[in-house]
Amino acid sequence: MPLSMTKIAYGAQSVASLRRWLEAEEEARTSTRYLPKRHEEMIGGSLFWIHDHTIIGRSPLIGFSQREDGRWWIRMQPRLITVRPTAKRAHQGWRYLAEENAPPDLGEGEDPGDALPGRLAGRLAKLGLV
Repeated sequence: MPLSMTKIAYGAQSVASLRRWLEAEEEARTSTRYLPKRHEEMIGGSLFWIHDHTIIGRSPLIGFSQREDGRWWIRMQPRLITVRPTAKRAHQGWRYLAEENAPPDLGEGEDPGDALPGRLAGRLAKLGLV
């Protein structure tokens, strides 16, 4: 059971712009200051993207490599797999995400708009309505 991580889709204006950025190269990469201590467990996991306080999709992790300046590349497959939108607070950097806490992928023909937006689902859950 591979470990995953969450990260803010910083700079992405929309889910479509995040998808365009990810799919522009043969390998998608983003940087981080520190190599995760559990990086070996993360190969085969995913980087789950947070946009507008909602986990909206994931990119399968390929691995990590060090840059010349000492930072680390988070290497991913160049694709965005949509997941069931799930409320998630913003945070700096990245956070581990265990498989049992990860939102499921959307099925064939399912549209992210069919699910409640993350913020709304979070508010309704606090009220005990979902």
